[in-house]
Order: sequence, then C-alpha cells, then structure tokens
Amino acid sequence: MINVSGLTKEYKTGKEVVPVLKGVDLSIEEGEFVCIIGPSGSGKTTLLHLLGGLDTANSGSIYLKNTDLTSKTEKERTILRRKEIGLVFQNYQLLPTLTVYENIVFPMHADGKNVSATDVENLLKAVDLAGYENRFPYELSGGQQQRVAIARSLIHKPSLLLADEPTGNLDRKRSGDILDLLAKFHYEQKQTIVMVTHDMFAAGYADRIILFKDGVIEAEVKREDDDYAKFLARFMA
Repeated sequence: MINVSGLTKEYKTGKEVVPVLKGVDLSIEEGEFVCIIGPSGSGKTTLLHLLGGLDTANSGSIYLKNTDLTSKTEKERTILRRKEIGLVFQNYQLLPTLTVYENIVFPMHADGKNVSATDVENLLKAVDLAGYENRFPYELSGGQQQRVAIARSLIHKPSLLLADEPTGNLDRKRSGDILDLLAKFHYEQKQTIVMVTHDMFAAGYADRIILFKDGVIEAEVKREDDDYAKFLARFMA
C-alpha cells in the first residue's frame, strides 16, 4: 500500500534550517493498522502530512499504490487525495453552518460527484449517528463530532485513512468509542489506517506500533511479536 524511502523534510526558521525527518524508510501493507508514536517534535505529524500529500518532502519518495506522491504537483496530489485518502484531524474540522449530512457529503459535492443517500445512511449507522443527519455540529458532543469527521473521511471509500491525534480532544470514554470505531472499520472492512498519537492506550489498538524520535524510526513492534506487551508497558509506565 505504502512504500517510503529516504524521506527527508526540513523547515527554515529565519536563517536557521531545522531538520524534521532524516531519511525515513517505511512500508505499510494493505489492510494494516499502524500507529506512529513519539514525543512532540519527533516528526510523526510531518510524516503523516507527507503521506497525505498535504506537504512536500525535500528528498526521498512516497509510493501509494505504485503512484509516486513526491513527483506530483499540488493539484495532482489534491486529486489523488480525494480519490484514495481519508483524513481525520484532532479538531474535527467540521463546517459549522452545515448539517451532519451536509458535512459528510461536502467533499464529494466539492469534487462534483454525486453521493448515494444509502451510502450516507449506512455510514451514519456505522458511526452510531443514525437520526442525527439534520443536526449541526454545535448540537453534538466532541465524540459525536469526531464520528461525523470519520464518516466524512470514509464517504469516498478511500484506500488509506490517516488519523492525526483523533482522540486528542476527548476524554477516555469518548476516546475508546472512537478507537473502537476505527478498529471496526479496520477489521470488518480491511481499512488501511495510519494513526499518529502520543497516547499508548490508543496505540494498543494497532497491528503495529512505530516509535518516532528525532526524525527517524527508533523502534517498532507488531502485535504478534513476543515483546508487544512489554513494548506497551514500557511507554505506559
């Protein structure tokens, strides 16, 4: 699904050049649920934005289903994102003047595409918001707003779902609800998910956990590995 090779990214602050990613190599299989953890400033969110075509690398390559993202123009990346990638952010990014239904279908309508009412209805049921289609974001809890954001990210049936701290603004119970929902789409629909988080409780839902530090992958562990539980416990302590 994803192949990353030699990826670097740096930012300029005045005359200072700040390296963020320092030659990252990464492969993600179709249908895999991967969680990227690490301290603030480690580069994990930068990597996610590069995977989503929201930013460009200084060097290296990102292949999504054999398409080189790093060779695409901004317009081409936008088109590819609309077809292949779903994005979920910490702050939901719902449009306050639109209803739940309108927020979900907005990306499709903005792209000039028709949306099946049945597809929206099925998504609303899947995220446990059946009957909420005519409500506005201000009428929903934070957890409900995030579920709307997830439904919106999945309406075009993306190959890849990218989630940036999707539970960062939620309490533990609502976080668990969102994580259960992501796990449901992963296991039932084989949805490929890459999630960035600082929360090891959230990371425990993934098939594979990748530890990012100082712009490089420091360690990783898979659920079937013997040291998976020890890896979780190490960072939860």
